[in-house]
Amino acid sequence: MSNPIITNVKDGLTFSQLRGDTILRAALRAGVGMTYECNSGGCGACKFELVSGEIQTLWSNAPGLSDRDRSRGRHLACQCIALDDISIKATISDECTPKISPTRQQATFLGSEAITHDISEFRFLADGHANFLPGQFALLDIPGIESSRAYSMANTSNNSGEWHFQIRKVANGSGTKILFDELKEGAKVNLDGPYGLAHLRPDVERDIVCVAGGSGLAPMISIARGAVESGLLKDKKLFFFYGARTPSDVCGEDILAKLEGFGDNIIYVPVVSHIEEGVKWTGQRGFVHQQLSAVLNSALENFEFYFAGPPPMTQALQELLMIDHKVPFNQIHFDRFF
Repeated sequence: MSNPIITNVKDGLTFSQLRGDTILRAALRAGVGMTYECNSGGCGACKFELVSGEIQTLWSNAPGLSDRDRSRGRHLACQCIALDDISIKATISDECTPKISPTRQQATFLGSEAITHDISEFRFLADGHANFLPGQFALLDIPGIESSRAYSMANTSNNSGEWHFQIRKVANGSGTKILFDELKEGAKVNLDGPYGLAHLRPDVERDIVCVAGGSGLAPMISIARGAVESGLLKDKKLFFFYGARTPSDVCGEDILAKLEGFGDNIIYVPVVSHIEEGVKWTGQRGFVHQQLSAVLNSALENFEFYFAGPPPMTQALQELLMIDHKVPFNQIHFDRFF
């Protein structure tokens, strides 16, 4: 059949679903700002109700839906495909309207380079421009893996078509096992992007705080690079916090040190939560969110915050900023991943 037409009965908006798209990807590709965050089934931000028509669910046990959601007939737009013309009830937001339309393209694996014992940077080359905002992510179709994987870019938009991802190897993770152990230089992957709302705001009037943990390093490095390239740091500072479990997990400083203004306008603060006996560490200790007030030495509402990392870290930061310090929500930027 022809491409299914999807109608949102809340506002009458319609868009078509191209072959290979989920309902969410179809909406965003059409410039419709359906609410979302992770685009991979974990956050639940893209819930909708099916009014009429048939859909196929790709991941029936996706954690973004609760049992209550399922009992009420709710679905995840990022995990559903329209089988024919359908009508839905979905939330549309101007904030989620893509500033750069996501596109599909084939990319060639150029190679990888280790950053830590379990994080490596993977570089891909696609035809045409690599067009995205600092802090956004793309969806990769890894050979042998059924569903797409979301990874944030570490570089910035460029005309050469290079997409760089800093990825952490996950124990028993099927996707990262292929990336780290099996993917050969020259291999082809399908890449779809950009996506994500936690991108650099170029009109920011406040000093910037980036907080990263694990492979949350990538989008924060991209934001730091974007801030330098755009000239934002000529009269502002960027504080870059990296939260690590042990000193051997600490990373990012050597990358930031290559940026103009490092040490003056770019301040790097590593924080370690666990230190084994006999290991020397002279930096900050504890959980990374606990160090913000002491290091920044100013009211937290004076800063623009970007963060990415494990769910416990992002949850602790949300509570610290929004509840404890009443930082306005429009100064806090993160995409939830699980």
